[in-house]
Amino acid sequence: MKNSNAIAALSALAHEHRLRLFRLLMRHGPSGMAAGEIAEALGISPSSLTFHVGLLDRAGLLRSWRVHRNVFYAVDIEGMRQLMAFLTEECCDGHPEICGGLGVAASACGAKEEVEG
Repeated sequence: MKNSNAIAALSALAHEHRLRLFRLLMRHGPSGMAAGEIAEALGISPSSLTFHVGLLDRAGLLRSWRVHRNVFYAVDIEGMRQLMAFLTEECCDGHPEICGGLGVAASACGAKEEVEG
């Protein structure tokens, strides 16, 4: 991951609604949620949700798809994994044991969804 991509992803997460949205979708895994359910769960308007998911999508952290008239959103596991790997790739100056397995956890992040999917 390039620095510019990491900055875009971190900037997208640096807002209360978007961070709550990302964490909500993390709990729902690859099946995601319908846009209306997300807006209701977060207590924000549909137009506000559209703005926030757009930023997360452009940052490579969300994916979306349409089923009839409904739009669904889910965390882009690969985008999230790349960000976590970028943040931890040089963990503890070559001594990953100091980090308590953070680097290993980041590289394995999302592996369960891939096996199940």
